[in-house]
Amino acid sequence: MKVMAINGSPRKSWNTATLLKKALKGAASQGAETELIHLYDLKFTGCTSCFACKIKGGKSYGRCAVKDGLSPVLKKVEAADALILGSPIYFGNVSGEMRSFLERLLFPYFTYTDPPQSLFPKKISTGFIYTMNVPEEMMREWDYERVFGQLQWWLQMVFGAAEVL
Repeated sequence: MKVMAINGSPRKSWNTATLLKKALKGAASQGAETELIHLYDLKFTGCTSCFACKIKGGKSYGRCAVKDGLSPVLKKVEAADALILGSPIYFGNVSGEMRSFLERLLFPYFTYTDPPQSLFPKKISTGFIYTMNVPEEMMREWDYERVFGQLQWWLQMVFGAAEVL
């Protein structure tokens, strides 16, 4: 089993990275092969809205056509059996790097069909670990759960099972 973790924090040893490392350690203790990728180490952009991933029969159908530092990571996700994402919350949402990653990760697999479907080649378990410097009461008051719920829905839609922590 291959478990990947994606760190959307600019800090490689603070809260988000620490929790991702602990999650991977737990997976490794069960025999999983693990890998941690720090988004801030990569040179990439968000989705450019080229729509090459949406052209049926096109060479990039269901895959992001942009070639940059994120391309090999997106290929690795397809080979993974589980994916754990982690991001600090900045201004009520995930970090900019994580947002750009999510655009490139999720959009190519999502179809504009009725009902919407996923082009991801298999079902994998996903999880999202959020870190923030606010108490739970304030998190609820500021409606962060709505943001978390939306991202959980997208992960479920594209990959199958998703859990938010």
